[in-house]
Amino acid sequence: MRTIESHTAYYERWAQPWEFQALLKARTAAGSKDVGARFTAMASLGTWSVAEKPTFVDDVRKMRKRVEEHIPSKDADRHLKLGVGGLRDVEFAVQLLQLVHGKADEDLRVQSTMSALRALSAAGYVGREDGAALLEAYSWMRTLEHRIQLNQLKRSHLIPEDESDLRRIARSMAYESSAELLQQWRERRSLVRSIHEKLFFRPLLAAVARLAADEQRLTPEAAQARLLALGYGDPVGALAHIQALTSGVSRRAAIQRQLLPAMLEWFTQGPDPDAGLFGFRQVSDALGDTPWYLRMLRDSGATAQRLALVLSSSRYASELILRAPEATAMLDDDGDLAPRGIEQLILESLSVVRRQDESDKAIESVRAVRRRELFRTAVADLLGTLSVAEVGDALSDVAGATLEAAFDAASRAYVAEHGPLTIKFAVIALGRLGGNEMSYQSDADVLFVHEYLPGTDEKVGTDAAHWIAGEMRRLTSLPNPEPPLIIDPDLRPDGKQGPLVRSLSAYAHYYAEQALLWERQALLRARPIAGDADLGERFIALIDFYRYPTAGISMSNLREMRRLKARVESERLPRGADKSLHLKLGPGGLSDVEWMAQYLQMNYAGKNPRLRITGTLEVLNRAVAANLLTIADAATLSDSWLLATRIRNAVMLVTARHSDEVPKATESARAVSQVLGFASGEALMEEWRRQSRRARAVFERLFYEDGNE
Repeated sequence: MRTIESHTAYYERWAQPWEFQALLKARTAAGSKDVGARFTAMASLGTWSVAEKPTFVDDVRKMRKRVEEHIPSKDADRHLKLGVGGLRDVEFAVQLLQLVHGKADEDLRVQSTMSALRALSAAGYVGREDGAALLEAYSWMRTLEHRIQLNQLKRSHLIPEDESDLRRIARSMAYESSAELLQQWRERRSLVRSIHEKLFFRPLLAAVARLAADEQRLTPEAAQARLLALGYGDPVGALAHIQALTSGVSRRAAIQRQLLPAMLEWFTQGPDPDAGLFGFRQVSDALGDTPWYLRMLRDSGATAQRLALVLSSSRYASELILRAPEATAMLDDDGDLAPRGIEQLILESLSVVRRQDESDKAIESVRAVRRRELFRTAVADLLGTLSVAEVGDALSDVAGATLEAAFDAASRAYVAEHGPLTIKFAVIALGRLGGNEMSYQSDADVLFVHEYLPGTDEKVGTDAAHWIAGEMRRLTSLPNPEPPLIIDPDLRPDGKQGPLVRSLSAYAHYYAEQALLWERQALLRARPIAGDADLGERFIALIDFYRYPTAGISMSNLREMRRLKARVESERLPRGADKSLHLKLGPGGLSDVEWMAQYLQMNYAGKNPRLRITGTLEVLNRAVAANLLTIADAATLSDSWLLATRIRNAVMLVTARHSDEVPKATESARAVSQVLGFASGEALMEEWRRQSRRARAVFERLFYEDGNE
């Protein structure tokens, strides 16, 4: 029991959309007519404005889905009221339209479902044929519901399984057999579901497109109201896109009129439906006259839905697809979304680069391959068909193939300009590239190493090595619209102050006489990635002695390692950054987990060859197998690393901008959390803080304590 004032406070502050749906049927049934009138007046204020809430339509959809999910599986196909195509489908569709359009159109403010459906049809919010079909089906199902209850003398919404009960009900409805009754039920159920799914979207087209004469039309104002309710932030712009896509009498426009009702809904399932619709218009403008594009979308609902999800969820993937619209073809086949692997990518990249004589043109062909593969990986990531590790592998393979092709183009350019190459040259991957852990925003950390061929003048050889390294960097950084692959050689000996390229013997001398701890630590992720394979392997054999000390890490080096870690945390964190939300350098972030793995390698890999690998998580797994780390500690560290990597990747996918922080801006946080499957930006932030706190506690205990002094 509540007072009118208490009800008012509740509905203003706490009520969910389904509660306003329930108020659509509110009327005074008994007692004081004055109190009843005051309640219905109060209810009306909130009921006819609830559709203005940004998540209204999504909340109603979720409620309908929850209703369906709570039906026992054994009853799902027999539930006349709550099942798919049942009474609730009609009622939810009608109530949704009432709530969206009832604020401006008072004729829709009626309690009865059938009266509301007639009003919606009469006003043009529902097509005449669809309205008539729903009225007939709803009336028929209500009759069937009443006959079931009369037969059983109890409240029930399940179609009986007993043949005698079914036969009795069938005869009461003038059918000759139970089979005929069930067939009628199945036909109406299918019809209701199909109309239910399209009802809220199809009339949007009729507001702007040239449809059949018997199609009912929404006014522009009503169409804008409906688009706002669906989650479109710019309904005027959305209507302009719909008009551009569907106007005319061409086959292209006709197919778009078939596609758009479903596409409009699918765009709203992503964080930015306006961007999705705009991107779809751009892709359609580019590909609309090709014979396969619209046919593929028309014939494959799954492909169209994938395209809608990509365009409305990821600015990064959308920008890639707009530069190469033909890449949409891979959405049609799950097999086409599987990563290609390093060997196949290198073969293709070398093949395309060698078709061009000029290095600048050659690298353009390689970029097209890279663009396509980035799109393939981004789509598979968005669809959830790749794990975090598989995304890292795929991105690292794409970078490796690009570096191999860039080396080939640079080498051939050198020969064309200067004559025969008199050195061997190799590229060594470091950092995330070396660990096969690249993200969408990662640079390619590398070392360049060369070796003179017999009889080579050292100055000529050194100049050649520097020319090739410089040309590789120039080629991969040429201005282009897609995300660049930045070759970063700053982890080389002496850092930015040291020579860009060294010979193998120069590296041997440096690591034996001058290498600092951080430089040996950086080598833990080193692996050959491009150029001369034999030289690359000999470089790895050289550095193993320095990165995996047989005696482990000395106490003085451990203190130095701790000092370096503290310096990284205090000096490299960007000014103004929220330390607790920094995914890379904050407590429990990527840096903590990676330093922990590297400490284990430097201390134990000298005597345990199984720890001589470059991947962070695999180091932790093998440390567990070697009894150097507990399963619980490894899981805590791994979980934090994986979540940090997922968030960084999602931020780049959603915004197409680099960021190492959990997003705090409302729109970015909402979009990123939705892509990651979290209920809200706050939920994502809280989960990161929880996991990073646990990881930091493990890191501090293992790295700074546990008898390590």
